[in-house]
Amino acid sequence: MSGPASTMTDAELAAHLAEVAGRILVNVRESGLFGPAALGKAGDQTANQFLCRALRETRPEDGLLSEEEKDDEARLTKSRVWIVDPVDGTREYGEARADWAVHVGLAIDGLPAAGAVALPGLNGGTLLRSDQPVPIPPAPEKLRMVISRTRPAKEAVAVAERLDAELVPMGSAGAKAMAVILGQADIYLHSGGQYEWDSLAPVAVAQAHGLHCSRIDGSPLIYNQRDVYLPDLLICRKDHADKVLQLITELT
Repeated sequence: MSGPASTMTDAELAAHLAEVAGRILVNVRESGLFGPAALGKAGDQTANQFLCRALRETRPEDGLLSEEEKDDEARLTKSRVWIVDPVDGTREYGEARADWAVHVGLAIDGLPAAGAVALPGLNGGTLLRSDQPVPIPPAPEKLRMVISRTRPAKEAVAVAERLDAELVPMGSAGAKAMAVILGQADIYLHSGGQYEWDSLAPVAVAQAHGLHCSRIDGSPLIYNQRDVYLPDLLICRKDHADKVLQLITELT
């Protein structure tokens, strides 16, 4: 491989690809050629083609897992595996909302190593990345818990009630995770079912910003598994983690 990508770090490459894919998706949406349902499918396919082709060109020795491609179990033999979600929040993207994202992340030996989350619909385009952490605003006195706007997890609602936390409905997993970094929320608790591509890049970015990231039983998040179902997730400030994990134990 030669060219500019050959000199990029993994985090720089993740950020570059997420940002470019985000611009492509905005262009597809602004073309005016698709209704909401068709737009989601067109966006997924277009962004996936770009991301997978770019990763195979720039990191040919690495494994790859994408939500929009048939799983190639050759990745299980690799130490380094890129895990991408071309459009996280396809429904929100199709509805011209802002709470959708592009996830590009790298797992090394099953652990989040680098990543970027692009929020192309937010403030004209926002990019959060593992190699350039930004200051996280302080938590308010009344905590805010971000939940799914269409199917809030019962555990999250119950924990929020015990904490007297405000519920903040939002779309994609990436948007919800980044809301904690951006100061729009303080806790992201999810137990309604996810896959590896839903959380790897957001977790890589959140960990780089000093946040607590784990399963809801407190165990670590492990990636590049044969079964890519990874159903639950907690992302929050470290000083809130013990209390939230304790409440989950009491309520389950």
